[in-house]
Amino acid sequence: MNRTYTDTPDHDYGPTRTQQRRDALAVLELASQLVELPASRLAKLDLPDDVRREIDNTRKITAHIARKRQLGFLAKVMRRHETEVFDGVRAALGENRERQRQETAAMHRLEAMRDRLLADSDDSALSELIAKHPQIDRQHLRSLIRQARTERDANKPPRAYREIFQLLKDLAASED
Repeated sequence: MNRTYTDTPDHDYGPTRTQQRRDALAVLELASQLVELPASRLAKLDLPDDVRREIDNTRKITAHIARKRQLGFLAKVMRRHETEVFDGVRAALGENRERQRQETAAMHRLEAMRDRLLADSDDSALSELIAKHPQIDRQHLRSLIRQARTERDANKPPRAYREIFQLLKDLAASED
C-alpha cells in the first residue's frame, strides 16, 4: 500500500528541502560575514574554537575558487553546531548593520543640507541652519559657501565643499 502525506496528518515530516536550502544559505552568508570581519571585532564574538580555526584558515586562502570551497567547509562546520550557538553573533552583526544604516542616513542628510546651501540663491537654507545652530560662525560659513560656488564654477578641487561638510558634521556631532 502506498502511503501519502494525508494518511497520518499528525506526522512531522521535518523541514522541506527548500527550507533546508534556505537555512544552509543563511549559514553560508553568516560564515562569509565572519570571514570579512576585522580580527578585533571577531575576537569579541563568542564562537566555538573549531569555527575560529576554520575562519583563520579561510582568511589565509587568496585563490577565489579555493576560498569559496573553504567558505563552504566553514559553513558545514558551523551547521554541525546548534543554531542557538550563533544567535549572539547574529545579534551583534545585526546591530552593527542597523548602526551603519543610521550613520549612512545621517551622512546623506548632511550632504543634502550642503547641496541646499550651495544651490540656494535666497539663503533660506542658510537662515534655517543659523536658526537651528545660533552658535555657528556665520561669516566663516558664508565665506565657505561663496568659495565652494567659485570652485564649482571654475572646476577647481572642492576644498571648501569638503570643509562645509566637515562643519555640518561637527555641528551634528555637537547636537548629540
